[in-house]
Amino acid sequence: MMSSTLSSSPTITAVDPSTGEPGMAFAVAGAAEVEAAVAAAHRAQPAWAATPATERAAALRRVASAIRGHREELARRNAVDSGKLIGDARGGVDAAAATIEQYAELGPLHRGRALDGDRLAFDAMRYEPRGVVAALVPFNDPIAVAGQGLAAALAPGNAVVYKPSERTPSCAALLAELFAAHLPDGVLMLVQGDARTGRPLVAHAGVAVVLHTGTADTGREIARTCAARGAHAVLELGGNDPLIVDEGVDPAWAAEQAASGAFANAGQICVSVERIYVHARLAAPFLEALERRARALRVGPALDAATQLGPLVDERARMSVHAQVAAATAAGAQVVCGGAPIDGPGCFYPATVLTAVTDDMAVMAHETFGPVASVRVVESFDEALALANSSPYGLAATALTCSQQHAARAAAELRVGTVKVNAVWGGAPGGAAHPRGISGSALGYGPELLDELTQVKAVHLEPGVPGPAR
Repeated sequence: MMSSTLSSSPTITAVDPSTGEPGMAFAVAGAAEVEAAVAAAHRAQPAWAATPATERAAALRRVASAIRGHREELARRNAVDSGKLIGDARGGVDAAAATIEQYAELGPLHRGRALDGDRLAFDAMRYEPRGVVAALVPFNDPIAVAGQGLAAALAPGNAVVYKPSERTPSCAALLAELFAAHLPDGVLMLVQGDARTGRPLVAHAGVAVVLHTGTADTGREIARTCAARGAHAVLELGGNDPLIVDEGVDPAWAAEQAASGAFANAGQICVSVERIYVHARLAAPFLEALERRARALRVGPALDAATQLGPLVDERARMSVHAQVAAATAAGAQVVCGGAPIDGPGCFYPATVLTAVTDDMAVMAHETFGPVASVRVVESFDEALALANSSPYGLAATALTCSQQHAARAAAELRVGTVKVNAVWGGAPGGAAHPRGISGSALGYGPELLDELTQVKAVHLEPGVPGPAR
């Protein structure tokens, strides 16, 4: 069962960022549609929670299989919706299916524990579903992020109202269909729209948890709304991730790492490299290699398998990125390469390298979310650590170093949820971290996400009840 919108509702037409051509048009779900979706989820949730955990897991495995069976269509829709490169989009589908299977395995194992109390009594902690979860999913990896969040919410017995980004309506619609086809009616409800949909959903008294990946500004608004009514918020709110390039490393290798971190998915990844602190002894060869790599990237449409740098998601995003670059250059930053929108159809922005940046520039102080590498030269590892920790964000950070001591210090001293040493990407499946500062709150990913989406009840049971006096 899927939610519907009224014909008189306002509509949004998505645009293919590779071509500028119109895509899927859809009605914006307003307060009435949100109310109907939450009500349907509420009706369905008790029976879903009462379903044996192994049966819920089996349903999720069927969803994962269906997603694999629609891999090409989901990836193509994602590429057209968001501009994500078709190869990366396929990877997002694969990641979603694998993560759904992970929660299908973890769900039945996510049980309470016995406590050591009175010898003849039984004490236990039960983990129970919270009720209805609102899942607000971003545009930049919409299949993988949705697959994770929806499965983690459904596995322990919650029902879900799923609101995808208004920028990715087509792939979200298909994903919701694939989930709903293997679930009881009402357990997964889809509402499409922008803030006009998201705000009443977050504020709804029937929503017990808001699971949101997105911007810090939106996250703070969600946190305030949830706090006011006692709902639980699980927030991953992006970052302004630093990369430290220590002396002694190969500058060409470091530049490859930096380019991958800054330019993958056109810089539209929550853990993209945004600030680079390079040791003065490496600065010249590092910048030369980074410029060479940036200029070599092949720019093109998302559906072209040869494309290495695709478009930004829409014109608003492109203008936001350019505004930060333009403000930085006006304040004295130097453009090594890129730095201006690419003419022609689509929302393309070149791989851009900036130097002579200062900490008060927006490209260093805020999340840019575009293919921009801002480089600052430092004199020591200590200086780099201090600058890396100077941001109010705290999602992730990377250090490239040949020094074991510096690697250990990076792990211990960087005030972020995830520290990566000598690789900007990677990590074992199932890891979880607490974002720091304005980058969010609560544990995302891995088994710990199930803890966020359940609530604990302590149970004390004493043996026997005295019979009536005779």
